[in-house]
Amino acid sequence: MNDFKMRVEALKKCHEQLLSRKNEPMEGGNGIYTKYKYPIVTAEHTPLTWRYDFDEKDNPFLMQRIMMNATLNSGAIKWKGKYVIIVRVEGADRKSFFAVAESPNGIDNFRFWDEPITMPDDVIPATNIYDMRVTQHEDGWVYGVFCAERHDDTKPGDLSAATATAGIARTKDLVNWERLPDLKARSQQRNVVLHPEFVDGKYAFYTRPQDGFIDTGSGGGIGWALVDDITHAEIKEEKIINPRHYHTIMEVKNGEGPHPIKTDKGWLHLAHGVRGCASGLRYVLYMYMTALDDPTRVIAQPGGYFLVPEGWEYIGDVMNVVFANGWIADEDGKVFIYYASSDTRMHVATSTIDQLIDYCMNTPEDGLYTAASVETIKKLIAKNREIL
Repeated sequence: MNDFKMRVEALKKCHEQLLSRKNEPMEGGNGIYTKYKYPIVTAEHTPLTWRYDFDEKDNPFLMQRIMMNATLNSGAIKWKGKYVIIVRVEGADRKSFFAVAESPNGIDNFRFWDEPITMPDDVIPATNIYDMRVTQHEDGWVYGVFCAERHDDTKPGDLSAATATAGIARTKDLVNWERLPDLKARSQQRNVVLHPEFVDGKYAFYTRPQDGFIDTGSGGGIGWALVDDITHAEIKEEKIINPRHYHTIMEVKNGEGPHPIKTDKGWLHLAHGVRGCASGLRYVLYMYMTALDDPTRVIAQPGGYFLVPEGWEYIGDVMNVVFANGWIADEDGKVFIYYASSDTRMHVATSTIDQLIDYCMNTPEDGLYTAASVETIKKLIAKNREIL
């Protein structure tokens, strides 16, 4: 075996060790969920054949010809008994694409399918697509709703000016995707999620209306809109169901994460909230619940954040960020929460339906004032005095 082949074999062995590494639950925690020691998917998890040219004549130094920068913001679905995530993979060229990775247990041994997803373009091609939410809808299709980003040609001199629309595609096998026209809306939409059931015979979307690509502006929070025909989806009426508030975890913006989970107590929602701080924008996750008979009516919302970046999760391409747009609820009630840290890598946290309902229904709401927060703490102290 020559030196080149030896290096190739060593590379394959190292990659296999990474893919097959057993994940371990972290000790301690908050009783709400369990985090795990290792990320489930990183740029190094992407297939070697996507990155290396293994022709010795063309690549004698065994260089990475195509480098991958990050794996983040993944949709999720239980598919043929496997835990499947639709990963946003970002190359070194800053272009994102979608790729399917699957695991037998949902917490480790995630392996990518052979090739990335070939996503057809809309009438106007997008420069970049990312952050797919995956919904297995009762109409029989699996839908992917994602951000389609294009340059804002009304500002030809500004190379950072962009517009965002919600791209929509559907599939029956996660391989072949039918691209539908982008969602039409009066505002920019970077964060749109499809509800898994018809509502009043219509398709229902969770939205995040924004005046600009970055700035929310007059957008008030998580919106709700009904659409007659998903093959020509257009928002004509939109209402805010989960508003932003001053001096909270969601004062700058907030948006739905994955589609909500249906339980016998209501719909469980996972969302992200954003506030400004000295180091930039801080993204955290929070939860709320809505009524079964009316998914727009909030029945519980714990105060503060649900999950934040901890330890080395804080470090990455965009620091101080966690983001989730995928989770899976098993029939036995176990929930797998897939989240990205600092726009760099994917993680999993596990909980149960019962734990998440308990958390939502019995955690005090944000009183929006310091005085209210103190009174809430004092009530808990007084209760514990009687017990202890």
